[in-house]
Amino acid sequence: MPAFTPAALRQYGAAARALLVLTVLLGLAYPLAVTGVGQVLFPAQADGSLIRGAGGGVAGSALIGQNAEGAEWFHPRPSAAGEDGYDGAASSASNLGPNSEELREAVAQRRAAVAAEEGVAPDAVPPDAVTASASGLDPHISPEYAALQADRVAAARGMSAEEVGGLIAEHTDGRALGFIGSPAVNVVTLNAALAAG
Repeated sequence: MPAFTPAALRQYGAAARALLVLTVLLGLAYPLAVTGVGQVLFPAQADGSLIRGAGGGVAGSALIGQNAEGAEWFHPRPSAAGEDGYDGAASSASNLGPNSEELREAVAQRRAAVAAEEGVAPDAVPPDAVTASASGLDPHISPEYAALQADRVAAARGMSAEEVGGLIAEHTDGRALGFIGSPAVNVVTLNAALAAG
């Protein structure tokens, strides 16, 4: 049983005061300060990089992929997030490895479908058109996959190839810090720009 001597009580009191002060500083003041700085310096990013529709309502986030069906839209990568894909509450990969027959069959089916839709040979279909990202919610595709879809989207929307190419260029993100990763096209913001007309 602990001894409640005056020295022990002073130590317990100091520990309780330290706990209270650190809880206020690190549990309240610091998060509020970081949130405030984020809201002042990066308001769009701090609010989730939201995309607003024509009516002003939230249409999505530039950070979370969405399914887009129809010839008039750029199609994203396949998704394994949730039963039907693109479920933000079920972010995950398929967990199928390179030796999985199920994965090989799915990739072959996707490759044939994309090749048929875009009117190209199956070996011209880029890898990101047939494989899901690790999160299943990646909003980006390669510039090659975007270029493959450009003619279809232009024809479906009655736009010129130059107009569609310009939109692709506007929504292409470069390498992080100029040297990390590869350039990528944000399909969500690209489709939002198409919807805005």
